[in-house]
Amino acid sequence: MKKLDLLAATLVVVGALNWGLVAVAEFDLVAWIVGKDFGQTTAVSRVVYGLVGLAGVYVVGAFVARRRTAPTHRATPVSASH
Repeated sequence: MKKLDLLAATLVVVGALNWGLVAVAEFDLVAWIVGKDFGQTTAVSRVVYGLVGLAGVYVVGAFVARRRTAPTHRATPVSASH
């Protein structure tokens, strides 16, 4: 499962960087990689965008699942000892 986690995290980072570039520089990295202009899509770019979206759903689901199974730690009061 760790390989899938790493792949999903990588795709989420790629998607986040791509959206950051879109916002800051009006540059679509995925479109550029597949030889298209900003906003244009191909079957390949749609597959990439779809995989990034699925990775995002997977990462959110994994986060929620881990949060549910993680032990809760209660703060213990620190007693002052002299």
